[in-house]
Amino acid sequence: MEASAAVESSATVSAFEVSRRPDTAKLVLNSPGPLSLREELAAVVGKAFRPRASGGGRAPRCAWVLTALQCVFPVLQWGRSYNLKSFRSDIMAGLTLASLGIPQSIGYANLAKLDPQYGLYTSVVPPLIYAVMGTSREIAIGPVAVVSLLLSSMIQNIVDPAADPATYRSLVFTVTFLAGVFQVSFGLFRLGFLVDFLSHAAIVGFMAGAAIVIGLQQLKGLLGLSHFTNSTDIVSVIKAVCSALHDPWHPGNFFIGCSFLIFILATRFIGRRYKKLFWLSAIAPLISVILSTTVVYATRADKHGVKIIQKVHAGVNPSSVKQIQLNGPHTAECAKIAIVCAVIALTEAIAVGRSFASIRGYKLDGNKEMLAMGFSNVAGSQSSCYVATGSFSRTAVNFSAGARSTMSNIIMSITVFITLELFMKFLYYTPMAVLASIILSALPGLIDIKEACNIWKVDKMDFLTCLGAFVGVLFGSVEIGLAVAIAISFAKIIIHSLRPQVEILGRLQGTNIFCSIRQYPVACRTPTVLTIRIDTSFMCFINATFIKERIINWVREEVEASDGKGKERIQAVVLDMSSVVNTDTSGLTALEDIHKELVSLGIQMAIAGPGWNAVQKMKVSRVVDRVGEDWIFLTVGEAVEACLSAHKGTALEC
Repeated sequence: MEASAAVESSATVSAFEVSRRPDTAKLVLNSPGPLSLREELAAVVGKAFRPRASGGGRAPRCAWVLTALQCVFPVLQWGRSYNLKSFRSDIMAGLTLASLGIPQSIGYANLAKLDPQYGLYTSVVPPLIYAVMGTSREIAIGPVAVVSLLLSSMIQNIVDPAADPATYRSLVFTVTFLAGVFQVSFGLFRLGFLVDFLSHAAIVGFMAGAAIVIGLQQLKGLLGLSHFTNSTDIVSVIKAVCSALHDPWHPGNFFIGCSFLIFILATRFIGRRYKKLFWLSAIAPLISVILSTTVVYATRADKHGVKIIQKVHAGVNPSSVKQIQLNGPHTAECAKIAIVCAVIALTEAIAVGRSFASIRGYKLDGNKEMLAMGFSNVAGSQSSCYVATGSFSRTAVNFSAGARSTMSNIIMSITVFITLELFMKFLYYTPMAVLASIILSALPGLIDIKEACNIWKVDKMDFLTCLGAFVGVLFGSVEIGLAVAIAISFAKIIIHSLRPQVEILGRLQGTNIFCSIRQYPVACRTPTVLTIRIDTSFMCFINATFIKERIINWVREEVEASDGKGKERIQAVVLDMSSVVNTDTSGLTALEDIHKELVSLGIQMAIAGPGWNAVQKMKVSRVVDRVGEDWIFLTVGEAVEACLSAHKGTALEC
């Protein structure tokens, strides 16, 4: 009785499996059509801004408005739980941040070929806007070295800042405004993928090359040179230094710069070794400015060749709305510079924000960050600021000082504002060499030799991208370095797309798993059935011919080998298209050609697991009708079993 019951049960299961397989295969062809581009965009916007009520229905209009406001102004969300303890931490972090940000901002303004106050202006307005719109709790907003270099190196090709400083400033504000507009557009239209065109390897190489270029540019201040090249490539800078050394120069500049550079680096070493003394490295640049200014004033070293800042304009940010030229003769050039600055600034800000967000265990919203950075720069461009972004060195100090929210940016902004109002006259005797030393001290963090070595070990093509960006910036210009890095990255994508992997599959014994026989030699091929996997997400014009020729050549070789050795001839070819998400007309034509070739050889063709968009296009182009609806399957196992059954083979045996 029990034996007969077991046999009946086994027969029932087998019958169920057999009856289930056709239905499973039909799922591929009966699936609903994919969403259109308009529907996808509507879904993205709806998900971001349309809240749902707790019962799953549509939320009331007031809830929609509140959610929309919270999306644009995250301060409305975290501000409700903000307390006095967090405020105390943010006050200390903001003051510590200001002590580092004030001297750095002055130095970076000099790097951007602007007067010192413009760097301080950039540390007032953009941080305030970001504080109410940004999602990172630790990031410190303000001028940074790389963006300052970008602006000066690219805009000076249009206008000489020394010959026409007013027009130069006007172009800087125009570029800043346009960069902000681009960043807002990236956030609104979910175009964050544009930032990803700069790969990690490209950023490592670009930052390292830019750091060396920035360091070489500081030789002017460090040596107290009056005449220096505007070019940024290493050859031009070395020539300028060599020619300038023949002119009279005062060693006091070099002594002041080197002394305070050693002091700043020493305090940084102490801060890293003794974590509780992190504040020492944060205030070291400010101490350097105060001490060097005092020494120069007391000794009147400026009368003996030491270069000083001289007059710095005090007061709140003046309006620069009228200086923004959207209809001027250089608008097109400004737009090109703005798109580069926008992408670089966003790349640095998002990378910095995400690295510290992961430490604190929360997620950073990339699109909201783009909106926050964009509006910060749009507002900044109208208040005499240039392009601001997140600084890694200042963010690290902000994090170490215990910042709990973007309130620390507000505290820093207020501190810088007070400095602009009350203390600017004391900067008259600040030596240029100490500003150069402050910038030089921030550069080692931009050169990541360890990561470059790791890129070499992991991916040689990625290292080529890194090296291309580095060499391009160092021996050409910033824009050449970026262009080389992007070109190599696209070449890498094209090469991989041109020759995707096409693998012969075998079955792991005792399972229904099919995998590459090259990667897994233990996998055994199924007699009379050739199973091939196409490893590309987009079977298109660029790779369709390669895929078709590879498959047809393999089939012919198999047929010739079986005819020559008297082996059992292959009866079917199964194409595993589970990796093929989409295709175009070239890909569909290639499938038709493969089918025609197989038909001429008397071989059945089956397709397993095509992607959603791919199968819909196969239906519309009637490829499914030519192959036959009965030969489209959900899995490779079903396809192979059907082929064996049709030709009276043994099911799934090695």
